[in-house]
Amino acid sequence: MAVIPRSDPPSRIHPEPQTLGIDHFDHLPDSILLLVFNKISDVKSLGRCCVVSRRFHSLVTQVENVLIRVDCVISDDDNSSLSSIKSRSSASGPFSSIFRLVVGGIVKPLQAGDEGGEIEQGGVTHHSPTQVLKNFEEIRYLRIELPSGELGIDEGVLLKWRAEFGSTLDHCVILGASSVIQPNPMRVSQAIVTTTVESPASDDNGSIPESFYTNGGLKLRVVWTISSLIAASARHYLLQPIIAEHKTLRSLVLSDSDGQGVLCMNRDQLEELRVKPLSASSASKRTLVPALNMRLWYAPTLELPDGTVLKGATLVAIRPSESKKEASDVSWVSSAAFEEPYEAAVKMLVKRKTYCLEMNSF
Repeated sequence: MAVIPRSDPPSRIHPEPQTLGIDHFDHLPDSILLLVFNKISDVKSLGRCCVVSRRFHSLVTQVENVLIRVDCVISDDDNSSLSSIKSRSSASGPFSSIFRLVVGGIVKPLQAGDEGGEIEQGGVTHHSPTQVLKNFEEIRYLRIELPSGELGIDEGVLLKWRAEFGSTLDHCVILGASSVIQPNPMRVSQAIVTTTVESPASDDNGSIPESFYTNGGLKLRVVWTISSLIAASARHYLLQPIIAEHKTLRSLVLSDSDGQGVLCMNRDQLEELRVKPLSASSASKRTLVPALNMRLWYAPTLELPDGTVLKGATLVAIRPSESKKEASDVSWVSSAAFEEPYEAAVKMLVKRKTYCLEMNSF
């Protein structure tokens, strides 16, 4: 009987010579790599991908989903150095005095050829988001995150806002409280089961107590409202060059790492800004806010489903006076995307008595 010799199986430790030097990424289609890059989204990470190969460099510029985390902000009074930079831990104060956002540590191949506006210190070059995005050709979804909220508020005070803009303010929702009492861990599970969002109890008709007007409560809420609107309009002003340059944008969100404020623009609002010039204040570097109609809800004490207690809970819903939308319709207020537990606070407050206010353009 003839014996057929068997060759030894390929080594599992050492690959055969013909497999050495093969780049398996070459076998992946561009569409798969683009899916990966869109999942990465962070502009600094994408910059590092650019130096891997010429193919990666060409594909990164086609990414549709981009996230920029701003490292610091600089004052318009001093754009020649980083002496006025406010870091993640110290950035605060009125945003109307801030002119530029800068991003550090971007890998060179991602940057456009135009080097104007760069600031260098300690070997690190910083660039504005507008400059960083110049080489991206197909951005549809852009998120920019500031190092902190603009509004300097006292410790323990809650202040959150969410605004939408077209060429001017479309609407804004502000949620505030003079203090927040965190839930007792021993009561949380019970509170989640037993607490529901209900209409005010019979002994509380939702009316604002007289002390609210005499102890400065109303004045403080007006300050919160104006400060939030100024912050929102300043963010909107800064976005103009990005919106003008990137015609493919469908969604733009400018938030901050503190979760204080969120400015959103959808596809229709972005297009509106491109075709209808905004009214801007060049001195304060922000979009002018039109005359406004405001609705206010207040609760001296508001216990949320998770056991969190808000003292002096206040909700303000704002729309331009010239808005064609039905003034009595407040369904859009409840859909304001505050994270829990504050989404529940909005739903509870709109069930209370409504107070109407007006504000002139500023």
